[in-house]
Amino acid sequence: MIALALAATLLAPGLQATYVPQRVYDTRQKGFGDFEAMLADLARADVVFVGEQHDDPNTHRLELAVLEGLLRRRQPIVIAMEMFERDVQPVLDQYLAGTITEEQFLKDARPWPRYATDYKPIVEFARAHHIAVIGTNVPRRIASDVSKNGMGSIDALGADRALAARDLPCPVAGVYYDRFLEAMGGHPAPTDPKAADTRAKNDRFYFAQCVKDETMGESLARTFEQHSAEHATVVHFNGAFHSDFAQGTAAAATRRMPGRRIAVVTVLPVEDLDRETPDDKQLKLGDYLVYTIK
Repeated sequence: MIALALAATLLAPGLQATYVPQRVYDTRQKGFGDFEAMLADLARADVVFVGEQHDDPNTHRLELAVLEGLLRRRQPIVIAMEMFERDVQPVLDQYLAGTITEEQFLKDARPWPRYATDYKPIVEFARAHHIAVIGTNVPRRIASDVSKNGMGSIDALGADRALAARDLPCPVAGVYYDRFLEAMGGHPAPTDPKAADTRAKNDRFYFAQCVKDETMGESLARTFEQHSAEHATVVHFNGAFHSDFAQGTAAAATRRMPGRRIAVVTVLPVEDLDRETPDDKQLKLGDYLVYTIK
């Protein structure tokens, strides 16, 4: 039965819960389903990717609802986030353990600009429920250097080499590469006098994207292994581009975790919930599409 569901988000103590209108589409069953049924299925996955549209308030409320639903099912979870980088993990651990203040945490953890509204509720939820949070991303200074100077920047990292993935297969070909270039504006016309320079620049941007994907994928595989005794589900929050079509970070994790179940959820903010039906392209985005009001 197609239903408009209201998903309750459980916030950390002292924060008021809200209700988020949403509809869930199960792409394997090719039909609308139920938020709770989706959660029951995700609880059986090893890694869950939640692909977000940045800066959408209802998306972030639904992310919290996913965590609450998994915890309600008594499923051990580990939270992993694109929004924190590998080198700030000690600071993140200290804040979760209560050994430093929020002021110290915000000063040293380099949170994203909308942290207070978008990601603080997730971190505070983890803190209240004693859940580990893993910063999976490569430090932005490294990604920025790659985007300017190419993959040779990785070889020059020295002692910081461990902050990026050990293995970095980044072929300048294939469906993900093509999708990335399309997002960047497509291939330059052969007649363009700056075509070679534009192509080289776009490739460097792609390499930076690939370093992020591979580093996050490696971080997730490592996190899963570290928590394997708990049979924990690792829930990773990232921009949807990194996990849509099971490409990017999702592919990097899958390659490092053979035989493990990787589930992909894509959140899609829309104007009208009742008029949304996925097209052929959207059906390939992930296992579940979660539509919510913009």
